[in-house]
Amino acid sequence: MPLQPWFARLAALLFGALLPLAFAPFDLWALAPLSLAGLFWLWRAAQPHEAWKLGYAFGLGMFGVGTSWIFVSMHHFGEAIVPVAGLITLVFAAVMAIFPALAGWLAARLTAENSLPRLLLSMPLAWMLLELIRGEFLGGFPWLNLGASQIHSPLAGYVPILGEYGASFAVVLSAALLVLWVMRRKYLVVLGTLFAFIALWSGGIALRQIDWVEAAGEPLRVAIVQGNVEQSRKFDPQVFQATLDLYRGLTETQAADAQFVVWPETAVPDTVEQAAPFLLEMQDAARARNQQIVVGVFDQDRLGHYYNALLTLPVEGGRYYKRHLVPFGEYLPLRFMLEPFHSLIQVPMSDLTSGRDDQPLLQLAGHPVGASICYEATLARKINTALPEAAFLLNASNDAWFGDSLAPHQHLQIAAMRSLESGRWMVRATNTGTSALINPRGEVVARSPQFEQAVLRGEITPMRGATPFVLWGAWPLWLLSVLGICALGVARYITAERIRR
Repeated sequence: MPLQPWFARLAALLFGALLPLAFAPFDLWALAPLSLAGLFWLWRAAQPHEAWKLGYAFGLGMFGVGTSWIFVSMHHFGEAIVPVAGLITLVFAAVMAIFPALAGWLAARLTAENSLPRLLLSMPLAWMLLELIRGEFLGGFPWLNLGASQIHSPLAGYVPILGEYGASFAVVLSAALLVLWVMRRKYLVVLGTLFAFIALWSGGIALRQIDWVEAAGEPLRVAIVQGNVEQSRKFDPQVFQATLDLYRGLTETQAADAQFVVWPETAVPDTVEQAAPFLLEMQDAARARNQQIVVGVFDQDRLGHYYNALLTLPVEGGRYYKRHLVPFGEYLPLRFMLEPFHSLIQVPMSDLTSGRDDQPLLQLAGHPVGASICYEATLARKINTALPEAAFLLNASNDAWFGDSLAPHQHLQIAAMRSLESGRWMVRATNTGTSALINPRGEVVARSPQFEQAVLRGEITPMRGATPFVLWGAWPLWLLSVLGICALGVARYITAERIRR
């Protein structure tokens, strides 16, 4: 008996709300294919307009729960009043929900209800295509990509080959196979579906055993200084000197024997020019210890443009300017339209300039480094520009903006995906946690506690070589999705023409 439309949409909303539990900090990765299978079950017999509504309800639940941290950031740290912060969060979830809605409409438009092509082709391909587009649309928001939830599952074996999106596609196929297994009653179909599901997951386990890269040198001693400076006080001039003293003291007393030390994003909450006396002092101290320090700081060029930067001390190691800025937090998009609303959100240094894509790599301990700042760790295409030249990855973040919400945990999980995709260690320094050392298998081997001052020490190994994903990126999945959808569209057109005749 078919479900009432209101009940089906409520079920889709609940399936979507369950999906974020597959991600950190809950890590119930099996919920990803299960919750998506619930949506696919609802989609299997839906007309295009109803599939849109079901997908939209699923997306509202998915992003309403999974990105609820936007409210925390806007209200507690952006100083937006509750109605404004709530409205921004709701509007964001409403916009993001369009992507699963479009996937449902497209899948239903291309294939007949309850058909094998819909289950095994149009639904998986449509979801995959829209997830890929979401990662690029208006700069990209690849947060809550299905693949990230599988960092600890057997499907992680596909990541070095096809990236995070490869694991996403494996999740989508798993969901489709689960629905087919439930729907079909013929013995051979049920048996074949079970075999395909086992083969898909066993393939991930087998691929997990392959070492795609090799060591490029001896282990390096590294230290991460986590200052735990409260976001509400970070840009207060009265605590500026205390912040500098804190980082100086922790570096000198607990990280003196490290070959290089990493401070978080904007650990020095001022420009290089204004903080020059302190930076010169730290440079002299680093030279005396035969050490390098990576400092998060703002920089200003001769034209007056400000950058979110990483500066190495001594300066011969280079500097890095953040290339992908966060809307509203670091720049105002569509300024001619949104300028009147900018005053409602109080975020310091929120009018920055993007760095160039062709910046030289930082040099640390004699090795080239793929650097990124904060949100850039979510963008595999940005990280890949430094590879395979980079011997390891470095990410400096400030997750203090999100307090004790889901975001810091999700962000760390996404960063681990970049290590697994590239076969590189990652050194991840954050202001309030979680700072971490992540190995080439995407495993967090050392981590700091949240909301505590800490110095995280350990060793990483520089690597060389390239995983298949480093060589070809997500292009195979783009081609598969686009060509597959086009083929289904042509087949649908030919079938319709035959019926008319």
